[in-house]
Amino acid sequence: MNAASHFDYVIIGNGLAGLQLALKFASDAFFNDKQIALIDPSKKNVNDKTWSFWEKEPSQWNHIIQKHWKQAAVLTSKKKIDLELEPYTYKSIRSIDFYNDAKEKLNNYKHIHFIIDTVVSVKESNIVTIEAKRNNYTASQVFDSRIPNNFSKLSSNYINIIQHFKGWIIKTDNDAFNENQVTMMDYRLKDGEQTTFTYILPFSKNEALVEFTYFTETIVDEKVYDNYIESYISKYLNIDNYTILETEMGQIPMTNFPFDKFNTKQITKIGTGGGWVKGSTGYSFKSSEKKVDIIINNIKANKTPSHGLFKTKYKFYDNIFLKVLKDENHKGEWIFQQFYNKNSVQTMFLFLDEESTFFEELKIMWSLFSWSFIKAFFKTL
Repeated sequence: MNAASHFDYVIIGNGLAGLQLALKFASDAFFNDKQIALIDPSKKNVNDKTWSFWEKEPSQWNHIIQKHWKQAAVLTSKKKIDLELEPYTYKSIRSIDFYNDAKEKLNNYKHIHFIIDTVVSVKESNIVTIEAKRNNYTASQVFDSRIPNNFSKLSSNYINIIQHFKGWIIKTDNDAFNENQVTMMDYRLKDGEQTTFTYILPFSKNEALVEFTYFTETIVDEKVYDNYIESYISKYLNIDNYTILETEMGQIPMTNFPFDKFNTKQITKIGTGGGWVKGSTGYSFKSSEKKVDIIINNIKANKTPSHGLFKTKYKFYDNIFLKVLKDENHKGEWIFQQFYNKNSVQTMFLFLDEESTFFEELKIMWSLFSWSFIKAFFKTL
């Protein structure tokens, strides 16, 4: 093995977490003398998803934001809840814009290397050996975004809700959307007694992403999503003529599986494979950003990179929520109606960002007070 195949840090996977971590390495002079490699089988030149998140200004992502909103809405079968988001802004980024921006920046650094290869295995001894299809590599530290091999074998012992969805970006002949308000959840169109909702990102008055989403334990055939999207556009948006510009599909795990148990001193699981997706919502963009900051600070302080990545109390809250969704999946509409009807959206964002106070958490838990949550609480304990 030649010297060129050894690196101080290897990042496996050029997705959200891998590229955010690489950008942090690049922007910190502490790592200027470190050789860093990103290994992925893909060149990341396809728009494969849309990331949405909320944050306060200013932001390092503003230059690649596709659209932002100061207003949002949650609709249920009983009411519409209008949300004024200030001081937050809800934002959306196309994955291809993020990939291109990250690659353009990282290509300016001679100590950062992109490698097109497929990792087969990672083995830890005095150094970490990465076996891939085209070559083998070694590293002092590895950051691995792949789902642990044991997940499929062990996941049945844990709660596993899948957030799965399909979306159409449509363009209408006439003005059809309120471009100033994102629809975070519309529960009026349902697939039986399950938690399903429609999500709308209006990019302009006549262009929007319309997405049908499930929070369930099993997935559905692709045609099922299409039928519900088509029905929603016709029945609730009252749109007859439109063109489908793009489509996207995805599956996001909402689980209490202990991904962090697979972290070691030399190998850190990151992204979805590291449990960075918030169990109760499926959001990951800002969560990844925060966890990358923790990893960088840990390395500089000579600590294990994964030290302190998770907060126990929020894992507990997520477990309660997931338990209710598993046992009584039809409760999803009621849960989110209570969330946003009984609490300010600013408080909810603090809670979901894991920045809330105990008093705020108590208030949120009280708004969900029911026999379902009492049972889930004690089962989680």
